[in-house]
Amino acid sequence: MILLTAPLSEKTVRGLSLGDVVHLSGPVVTGRDDVHIRALEYLDEGKPVPNCLEGAVIYHCGPIMRKMDSGRFSVVAAGPTTSARMNSLEPRFIREFNIRAIIGKGGMSRGVADAMKEVGCVYLAATGGAAVSLAEGLSETVGSEWDDLGMPETMWKFNASRLGPLVVAMDSNGDSLYEKVRNGLKRDY
Repeated sequence: MILLTAPLSEKTVRGLSLGDVVHLSGPVVTGRDDVHIRALEYLDEGKPVPNCLEGAVIYHCGPIMRKMDSGRFSVVAAGPTTSARMNSLEPRFIREFNIRAIIGKGGMSRGVADAMKEVGCVYLAATGGAAVSLAEGLSETVGSEWDDLGMPETMWKFNASRLGPLVVAMDSNGDSLYEKVRNGLKRDY
């Protein structure tokens, strides 16, 4: 098992291999469809985009959050969203913000893998159905952006502590466990 601390350097990311099991500590931001769309629209319109995206670890997740008496939020459940939903947006998102890692489930397209190879980014597969366990790794909520998008689409900012286990399922060489499985399952009938 590998312990990673974000922000991740390109060298660290490029040193990871398919199948590596990691736990992650440090800054993590959530981002689903609406965060990707808004960030790219803001860039196109010349509007400021939250600086927490630069070199970020993005978690494809719509967490369930609880507002505490203090007014702060804590995470209740944080299961991964199916990442393929962001296939059309992710290549540009990776390139524009130098994304270093994406956490999600189900893998992503060849176009995303190509952007990951170019920039130095990995895809870390999280276990679906483990939302409460994964939430424990998001130990501190440090803020949010774009709350008007609604709880699951808000960009939540966390300090993670041993978030995982996560599996390197797409690496910075353009390799994908998902493609390997698909290619291994092809049969001639």
